[in-house]
Amino acid sequence: MRYLGIEEIENIAIGAALLGTGGGGDPYIGKIMAIQAIEEFGPIPLLDITELEDDDIVVPSAMMGAPTVMVEKIPSGEEALASFKALEKVLNKKIKATMPIEAGGVNSLLPLALAARIGLPVVDGDGMGRAFPELQMVTFYLEGVSTTPLVLADEKGNNLVLNTIDGLWAEKIARSATMVMGGSVMNAIYPMTGRQVKQSAIYRTLTLEEKIGRTIREAKSNGLNAIDEVLTLLNGFKLFTGKIVDIDRQTDGGFVKGQAKISGLDSNKGENAYINFQNEHLIAKTDSNILCMTPDLITVLDSETALPITTEGMRYGSRVTLIGIPCDEKWRTPKGIEVAGPRYFGYDYDFIPVEKLNERNDQ
Repeated sequence: MRYLGIEEIENIAIGAALLGTGGGGDPYIGKIMAIQAIEEFGPIPLLDITELEDDDIVVPSAMMGAPTVMVEKIPSGEEALASFKALEKVLNKKIKATMPIEAGGVNSLLPLALAARIGLPVVDGDGMGRAFPELQMVTFYLEGVSTTPLVLADEKGNNLVLNTIDGLWAEKIARSATMVMGGSVMNAIYPMTGRQVKQSAIYRTLTLEEKIGRTIREAKSNGLNAIDEVLTLLNGFKLFTGKIVDIDRQTDGGFVKGQAKISGLDSNKGENAYINFQNEHLIAKTDSNILCMTPDLITVLDSETALPITTEGMRYGSRVTLIGIPCDEKWRTPKGIEVAGPRYFGYDYDFIPVEKLNERNDQ
């Protein structure tokens, strides 16, 4: 076990935005909440997955809803606390630790704020290795862990306990409830034993996010190209460099959906690239080629600072670099591709790994 202080949180927030692939909510909000909790309650214990006892009860904590809503409806912290207390009552067991459900966006940081407040450790892992828009899109679901019982809690004091037949129904019902409850809620979900976490989670993603943030910050200080340093760290690929010239973004059915158009610069001058997103970036392509596709990671970086840009943060005229990162191998299984591959989202493509799509970059 080690402890997370303010410097670690600053770095994790950068890494969370990058692995969030545009979605997951603005990590800045979670960063401020985590820092405030540390200042009030002290450093946060970070527990390696291997340190869990097999019968420990671990419950991820997360925000659910459209990231654009959260910009105007910032959680107070009471929502997460209420969802945990309600789920603990349903389980009739003491929760021993919390963890992120996804390694991306605000949901990497909200569990840290909750943990500091209630004195629990945070497990160094998650269920995605990135961010995804739907509740069943986690490695816990791939390994047969039940999504429910889950609790949704809003800022008005309402909470709702769900028991569903599977993760798909949990997503449908919880998404509808989230819209009624104001477009975003906090949840306590996928209650697991330590044994189940060891079998199903992606290991040490908070540590990876911290490394990403530190890499970007130190590259600037040392005069290095931060984007190149990140690509080396993550075995990633530079997909496209250009300027955002158009963006169509709307909140629909509890998601932020749309497409961004990028006009090429430098080696990509004369080309256009397009990113389709549903909270997270799902497909990156040019007029003639697919560059990267879900479940691999597509991230938009500011070309000058190398800092990640979320879907709600994309603006006309921004100079950006698109990068692609291989996803965790759990997502490249037949079930992983069925759950979060391009065809699930309605794209008429079979999944092709980013390294195959970009073999030309290695020649």
